[in-house]
Amino acid sequence: MSSIPTSAEPMRAQEEAPALLALHSLSVCFAGVPVVDAVSLTVRAGECLGVVGESGAGKSLTFLAALGLAPSAAAVSGRARFGATELIGCSERALDALRGRHIGVVFQDPMGALTPHLRIGAQLTEPILRHTGCSRRAARTRALELLEQVRLAAPARCLQQYPHELSGGMRQRVLLALALSCDPQLLILDEPTTALDVTIQAQILALLAHIKRERRLGLVLVTHDFAALAGLADRVAVMRAGRVIETGSAGQVFHTPREPYTVELLQAAREPAGPGGAPGARGAGAPVLAVEDLTVRYRQRGARLRRGEIVALQAVTVAIAPGESLAVVGESGCGKSTLTRAALRLTGAAHGRIAWLGREVGSWPERRLRALRRNLQLIFQDPLSSLDPRLSVERLVAEPLEVHHGELDAQARAARVAAMLERVGLDPALAARRPHELSGGQCQRVGIARAMILAPRLLVCDEPLSALDVRAQRQIGALLDALRREQGMSVLLVSHDLGAVRRGCERVLVLYQGAMAELAPSEALFARPLHPYTRALLAAVPVADPDVQPGRLAQVRLTDSEPAPAGGCAFRTRCPQATARCTEQRPPWVEAGAGRWVACHHFERGADGML
Repeated sequence: MSSIPTSAEPMRAQEEAPALLALHSLSVCFAGVPVVDAVSLTVRAGECLGVVGESGAGKSLTFLAALGLAPSAAAVSGRARFGATELIGCSERALDALRGRHIGVVFQDPMGALTPHLRIGAQLTEPILRHTGCSRRAARTRALELLEQVRLAAPARCLQQYPHELSGGMRQRVLLALALSCDPQLLILDEPTTALDVTIQAQILALLAHIKRERRLGLVLVTHDFAALAGLADRVAVMRAGRVIETGSAGQVFHTPREPYTVELLQAAREPAGPGGAPGARGAGAPVLAVEDLTVRYRQRGARLRRGEIVALQAVTVAIAPGESLAVVGESGCGKSTLTRAALRLTGAAHGRIAWLGREVGSWPERRLRALRRNLQLIFQDPLSSLDPRLSVERLVAEPLEVHHGELDAQARAARVAAMLERVGLDPALAARRPHELSGGQCQRVGIARAMILAPRLLVCDEPLSALDVRAQRQIGALLDALRREQGMSVLLVSHDLGAVRRGCERVLVLYQGAMAELAPSEALFARPLHPYTRALLAAVPVADPDVQPGRLAQVRLTDSEPAPAGGCAFRTRCPQATARCTEQRPPWVEAGAGRWVACHHFERGADGML
């Protein structure tokens, strides 16, 4: 399954193959300012080029410019050849004939790249009909084959569904099928695993390695994650401030990097990033947040217009003590964000008890919650979309003060905003800017400043690091830790980044398909996970080592999995230790040691299944 040649002969064969895509001195300028500066790169058939760097390094823009997809204000110069065709200056009609047919692109945000009001089948057949001229029936058959090739568990049903009915991992597979629909020679992937949990990320990377080997595709993998590159890339190019500062084979760049910047990025990739630091001081009194038997159900309209109910969260019970940090982890769609939104009364619950600061608030009207809401603040996953694009940074951060501290005049609010911006590492001169004028890391800091301006007792962080590069992750993690220790607040961290969880949280709750799988102190859970699903999560964490990661990907099951039928253990269809009892009986939530709880019939067994 390894996608990296294991001998010198395959590597030489790749080097001797003609280039599919060759960039020579490609530059992109905005208003005379270079953003991509004289980039020269090549990609050959059967080869994966990994392009890595921090946010704003120019990685994505380089290839968007080569394909004629740069913003209209961009001035593009240099050369970009696909085979014998010069792309720079090529007509839009000629580019349309290449894009999709010979060059496939997988964009970063699968939900944003798919048309929300069209079924998946319609979106898959569109490029097939356009570029191949086949019949609709043949296009439909081809679409089904593509979904089977990207290993979706129920491809026929998926054709009838809309994007919002799919999980993040399923949407990413659909985008990959869309990019492969016309058998391209080159596939460009822009951060294809950034927002995915570790198990789905491993499946997508293993699937790419399989497709690359089977089809001899040329791949460009654009990412800020060195660990994602380790199992797939043959060659690596490191970009900084619009320039390629280092290139080489994966082994050379990972093991003997020349540039100090590359060394710094690799060190950050190999060390966990997160809130970090020592545990906060535990306070006395009632839990800051407590939920008991919390259940959330959603009604949805299915593919055949039949109404049905989905249980998004099932009988979850957990409490956060004053000063404690608790992480909630699990795959996409497991109910992590639903739990936080229901606990904060942002989503309705079908059943259960919710208590804030010792007060049961499940039946309170919204007007009664306002006084307590100032003590429970939320940092959203997508920093840019969570900020009102019409408001300046100063207005965004000052808004909570206007709502909860009406006694402050404009001058006092401005002073507090300036102090908080400095506290989160932002220049107060940025106060006049709007969100679109900031980087992703800066937007995330604005979100933190807005949440912290009221000095809350609980800070809920919904995937606060997922869209950031490794250095920004470490900076934001250190900032959250410092604020937590200074103000003695509690933190609820929703994350698929197990490195952040291990370093920054005292306890961890593992969810699977909306139900609790395991709850344990962080140190104990990472040292000896009891639930087989927890073990699967930890085993899927990528390793930033090209000598190790390809072998790990080779062991990954490529097929997406459907939820287990109702009744019994939800994990039984994926569990190597499942027995008839797991099919017949739902495992109870039992205490398994000091502060440890698990829902598994066979938790006493180790990873090898032995007692």
